[in-house]
This record gives sequence, C-alpha cells and structure tokens, in this order.
Amino acid sequence: MLAVTPTEPFVPVSILGDPLSGMNGSLENAKPEVIELDEIQDAACRIAPYVKRTPTLIDTFLSGRFGTNLYLKHEELQRTSAFKVRGAFNKLLSLSSAERNGGVVAVSAGNHAQAVAYASSKLGLKSIILMPESTPSNYLRKTESYGAEVKLFPTITDAFAAASEYEAEGYVYVHPFEDVEVIAGQGTIGLEIAEDVPEVTDVVVSIGGGGLCGGVAAALKAVKPSVKVWGAETHGAESMAVSLAAGHVVELEKVTSIARTLGAPRVGDLNYALAERYLNGVTVVNDDEAVREMFCLLENAKVLTEPATACTLAAAERLKDNFGPDSHVVLILCGGNIGLEELFGLVTNGR
Repeated sequence: MLAVTPTEPFVPVSILGDPLSGMNGSLENAKPEVIELDEIQDAACRIAPYVKRTPTLIDTFLSGRFGTNLYLKHEELQRTSAFKVRGAFNKLLSLSSAERNGGVVAVSAGNHAQAVAYASSKLGLKSIILMPESTPSNYLRKTESYGAEVKLFPTITDAFAAASEYEAEGYVYVHPFEDVEVIAGQGTIGLEIAEDVPEVTDVVVSIGGGGLCGGVAAALKAVKPSVKVWGAETHGAESMAVSLAAGHVVELEKVTSIARTLGAPRVGDLNYALAERYLNGVTVVNDDEAVREMFCLLENAKVLTEPATACTLAAAERLKDNFGPDSHVVLILCGGNIGLEELFGLVTNGR
C-alpha cells in the first residue's frame, strides 16, 4: 500500500479575523495523519456507478484575466449539485450488511444532508437527517425530496447532541468530514484532476471541515508531488487558517460568514494533519469578495455556484502572483446549491 508522504510545509498566505468555537468531532476509524493513495483509488472504483465523472474545463475568460491557463472542476454538476455525494456513497458502500440494515443518521444544514439522503435512497437505506431550524428552505425541501426523514432542532449544537441518541438505537452516524471513508471519497476529485489536466501546477479548493481539501491534497500529492494545493476560506469561517496559525485545532466561537456550507466551527483532526502536511497555504477572503466572484462566474462562465464555491476564485485573485503563463491552475467548484431567495437577497443587498 502506497502511503501519502509529506512534500512542502504549510506557509500561511493570509489570515483575517478572530479565532472562533463549535462542534466536537471524533475520528473513530482513522489512521493518524495518513490517507493512503490506494484508499482513494478504491473509493473511486467503489463510487463510480453512483456519481458523475465531472468535467475539468479550461475557461477562456478567466485564463485571460489571470494571464495563465485556468480550469474549472465542475462539481456543481455533480449529483445533488455538490461534491458531498462522493464521500457519502463511499461511506455507505463501506458499511456491513448489519450496519446498512440499521440505517444512518447525519447532521447538516446543507450539502452533506442532501448527499446522505440521496445516497441512502439509491442504496435502499433508511436515513434520518438532523437539521437546525435555521436551515434554508431549499436545502430542507431537497433533503426531504430524496426520501430522508428530517428532524429539526433549535440549533446545530442541539442536532449534534441528538445524533448520539440515534447511534445508541443502532443508526450509523455519517460525519460530514471527520471520517476516513468520507475523506477518501472526496479525494477522488484529485485523481480526476490529475487525469484531466496532467500538466496541473496549482489547485485551489474551499475548506469547511477540511474533508474535501484533505482528500484532494492527499490524492494530488501522491500522484504528482509538485502540485501546489491552496486552501480558501471566508472571513468568519476561517477555522483551518486559525488552527494552522495556532499549531493545533481551534474551535470557533461563532461562524459569521454568509458562506453557509463552509460553516464548520472546527476542522477535523485528520484533515488538520493533512492540511499541515500538504497545503501550500490558506487564503482567507471576505464575503464580499466571494459574492463578487460568484457573480463573475455566473456572468462570464455561465455557472451558478454559491459563496462557499466562489471563494476559490477570490483566493486565486489574491494568489495570482504565484501563477505564470505556463501555469495550469484548477479551481474546484465544489457546489451550486444556492436558493433563489438567497441569490436575490445578495443582489438586493448590493454584495
């Protein structure tokens, strides 16, 4: 088995804001600090019948803007319009028959909820999704449409507390990012980027809890160690940047960014270790920058994303001095689940 080995140390690019707190996670089945390449390759084979092989396409407008070769990895075209189904399917397909018969439970106010609900419906598993009452209506409707039983709680903290009760009843808890199978599933995106753009030099990826970033970085650094992987966060949800600056995982007291799907108050322990090992930097941008670039993508690339996705373009703008005419830069468009009410609200508020 080929272990992913470290290449370049972490060098922070820009960190804004105050350390903040939140949810605790546990990594019950992880090997500390390591995701092996064959785990990600196995995940790719396992989930292939259930997920889309999304395209990685060069964008002429953005390439001209940055004076480089810039590509978009279109995970907003994925099932449920976000990358999360990769990890969800890999986790559920890794369960034993007895575990599948018991059903699954997940906590999420966003893309993970839809992913677990969708994967469960396709695999014939019962799923219960615990969501805060503040969940946007489009996420709630979509999750219910995939056949999940949705239960609402006053806060996300209350929802996490209730998850343990369902575990005690025999449900398997599917963590949104603190799980080896989930991380390996997300890492399959890295394998596809390496296949589609063999000359890739840089990849920019959003960070919420760090599962996407950790899996993608582990995959890319294993197959092409020279690739630079840059993390992107928004001010008010910069849990990874704050943690890396502190030298240990830091919980945020409050998440204030409008990029809802980046709103994990605490990154996963394994994901922190992977970021420390493999990332070339984390760039934190303001909400206004992320929204501006979201509309840039809509107007010029004809792609509707969400602020948590568009922060990669905002980060690329800050990182542009690292890219030259011979660079091949890939931005991962991790999702496009924004409701019309939220979209029009951003327009009305002049963001």
